[in-house]
Amino acid sequence: MGNPPPHTRGRPDAAHASGAHFASTDRWGGVSAAPYAELNLGGAVGDDPAAVRVNRERAARALGLDPALVVWMNQVHGKDVAVVDGPWPAGREIPSVDAVVTARRGLALAVLTADCTPVLLADPVAGVAGAAHAGRPGLVAGVVPAVVGEMVRLGADPARIVAHLGPSVCGGCYEVPEAMRADVAAVVPEAWATTRGGTPAVDVAAGVRAQLGRAGVGDVTRSDICTLESADHFSYRRERVTGRLASYVWLEGESGR
Repeated sequence: MGNPPPHTRGRPDAAHASGAHFASTDRWGGVSAAPYAELNLGGAVGDDPAAVRVNRERAARALGLDPALVVWMNQVHGKDVAVVDGPWPAGREIPSVDAVVTARRGLALAVLTADCTPVLLADPVAGVAGAAHAGRPGLVAGVVPAVVGEMVRLGADPARIVAHLGPSVCGGCYEVPEAMRADVAAVVPEAWATTRGGTPAVDVAAGVRAQLGRAGVGDVTRSDICTLESADHFSYRRERVTGRLASYVWLEGESGR
């Protein structure tokens, strides 16, 4: 189609050596037209479904993944977790969850975001991976401890879990009303923030990192990309009508790379 291949950003090689893989897309290398240009991976934002299918296939293949072995979610800013051992059956409605967990190596779990924090988790020894969509409501609801808890139920050890937080809006940009900041900080104090202009803000990624720490997960890295500041990434707060990035986690195994 004449487009360059999708742009993806993976975690440092040290994580890959463990058998865990984390990657996030930017907005380039796809076929979607404005305002979703170019690599929109979200299927519920008003984009042409055919373009989204092409974009998802391109992004998966750029990562060496089989597009048929990527699990997507119908994200609703809650804390429900689904345990999966394969893609959703054809024709079945994708359940409304904000986290997925699998014990199947090679199965990729995907999170869609455009400012929220994608949370990618893996215990390579147990062969358990998890992914969560953590916006401000999900952070407060407890999606992060919920996904870690489900991973532990499947045999993961929090001390072995490696985690990566993908591109998201930073605390210096995520301005909110004072009352909203207070409500979030009452549940997750570490999310309290102030914008560069001195107004109330929430740092969702900082809150996620703190919740992971309280759950026993110590190996956490965080993307330095602020989606609102980066023209290479989709941002709902900047554009309102826009596409969605995807962040992926998978473990090496017989059904993948």
